[in-house]
This record gives sequence, structure tokens and C-alpha cells, in this order.
Amino acid sequence: MPTEPRSPRLAVLIDADNASARIVDGLFEEIAKIGEASVRRIYGDFSSARSKAWTDVLSNHAIIPQQQFAYTTGKNASDITLVIDAMDLLHSGRFDGFCLVSSDSDFTRLASRIREEGIDVYGFGEQKTPESFRQACRRFVYTENLLPMSPANTPDAVSTTKPLQPPSAATPIITRVIAQMESEDGWVPLGAVGNQLANLASDFDPRTFGFRKLSDLVRKTNAFDIEHPEGGTMRIRIKPASRKSRAKRR
Repeated sequence: MPTEPRSPRLAVLIDADNASARIVDGLFEEIAKIGEASVRRIYGDFSSARSKAWTDVLSNHAIIPQQQFAYTTGKNASDITLVIDAMDLLHSGRFDGFCLVSSDSDFTRLASRIREEGIDVYGFGEQKTPESFRQACRRFVYTENLLPMSPANTPDAVSTTKPLQPPSAATPIITRVIAQMESEDGWVPLGAVGNQLANLASDFDPRTFGFRKLSDLVRKTNAFDIEHPEGGTMRIRIKPASRKSRAKRR
């Protein structure tokens, strides 16, 4: 009997000092879209009051705490332990990807080193996370997009609540991607645009601009022509007025 393809094995390493326990449900839902969280470890001083929120949810998600007492002020033993464990797991050869949950730029070199081995790194951190760490990851997800939503503000199938940026802020990067793609008539498949966006900006996410889907975000910007034949592939292009404006600026 043929066996079913196994989901990618992932090592999830959480920096408790730089991640909120409020994201935990959304975090593992997001990770489940990528693969199987085979290792789930969190690093911090769980004897401190600031980590109590994490201790309350660890068992619900089978997260193994790695206790690091803060013996010396200003020295982060948790970060060092996380890096050591990550390298041990990397060299075990058992994992297809790593999920690093932190907003700390100190993990930039770790992410780069893992990717040098041909292993994908997925970062999860707040919008304040330095660009160096965000771009060192194959994909970076803002944890603000993973926070639970109030029942009174449950979104419909199109939009989410409290976007981190207005939809118009997405127009320049989408325009740049379309301009880079080869097309005789200016029309490009939306799916190809989405793939190129992920390659160009690891942190691009329609949810950041208030939408679940890229197609809904594109419509909201009102900066692109849209063609969606019944049963066909959705295509977009820069609106003629926008193209003329860009030409004048040159």
C-alpha cells in the first residue's frame, strides 16, 4: 500500500522574552499550514512573573519549556540556549524547516546559517522586528496578524480587523512586481504575482493590509485592472493612468 506523503517536519523554537502568549493559537494554526511541528520548545525564565502567561498555555500545545534562570542582569542565556539547540537540531538532519518565534534581530545570523544548509526558516515576530531578521527568513509573519479577534468584530470572508497598514501601502510593491514580470500586453496571472511577492518581500502578507486574500487586496487598492474570466485564471495589470504617471516621473 503506497504511503501518503509526509508533511514537512518543523522545529518550532520560541523566544518567550520576545513573544506574547496571546499569539499561541494563531501561531500553531499558521504553522500547520506549513507542515508538522515535530519539535516545540520555548526558552525563558519561567520563574518570573512576565512569563506566567506562557506557563498557562504550554500544555495546551505540547510546548516543552527550556528553563533559563536569569542569574546575571543583561545576559540572555535563553537566546544562547535557543541557538545551541537550533544548531543541534539542524545537524541532526531530521527537519525540513525551522520556525523562529521572536522579534529579536540577534537571531538574524542563526536564520541565515540554517538557510545556508538549504533548510527553510519561517520567522514570526512583531512589526517592529528589524528588517535584517525579516529578510533572513524565507517567510516572515507579523504576530499582530495572529492575534485572536473579538467575537463582536469577527471578520467576513474578505477583510480582517485592525490592519497594520492601509491597502494603498501595498500598491508600490505590487506595481514593482508586475513591472518586473515579462508580459507583452501588461497582463500577468495573480498567482504568479503572489509567488514573486513572497520572493521579493518575505514579510508581505495581505492580512497586514486588512485582507485575507491577495485578490481582495488588489481590488481595494483600485490601482490595477482586473480580468477574471469564468473558469479561468485571474489576471491583473497596472492601470493605464498609473503607467503614464510613472513614465512622467522618469
